[in-house]
Amino acid sequence: METKETATQLLIDWSKGNERALDELMPIVYSELENIARRFLIYERKDHTLNTSALVHEAYLNLVDQRQANWQNKAHFLAIAAQSMRRILISYARQHKAQKRGGGQPRITLIEEIVPGNDPDEDMIALDESLKRLGQLDQRMVNIVEYRFFAGLSIEETAEVLSISPATVKRDWRTAKAWLHHDLRSDK
Repeated sequence: METKETATQLLIDWSKGNERALDELMPIVYSELENIARRFLIYERKDHTLNTSALVHEAYLNLVDQRQANWQNKAHFLAIAAQSMRRILISYARQHKAQKRGGGQPRITLIEEIVPGNDPDEDMIALDESLKRLGQLDQRMVNIVEYRFFAGLSIEETAEVLSISPATVKRDWRTAKAWLHHDLRSDK
């Protein structure tokens, strides 16, 4: 059985209460979870306390609590894992910002095409707040940003998870990036 199909079946089994399915699933998806974590951490400050493995493990602990989730497929699982990682990093950024109150951190851009940033913690928090504002207008666009940017899903995988056409994903992806860019620039 293909890895994608195996992962999907294991997710279904896990949702039905088979605890061993999760143990079998993790080796299949671990490298992809690491890739997602790496994509997140590229934009973090250099002295960030979480490394790739720690971020994956924190997300894993959050995912273990979602036994009752109705997993559609592997892409859906990875998208939810990416959302969990984003929430973890937002929480860490808020804690760090509260602790530092100043401190000459170097300028690092979070998302060069969207966020004009000065500070990775502030960039992550600003992006999260902007995504919340976008979510009040169009939650699907927020999901597309999360799945495409944070989870690294392809247009086709994102379309499959959201049950929409790839053309709709492309259009909403462009619109969401433009909206976020404008919102983040006007927020400064």
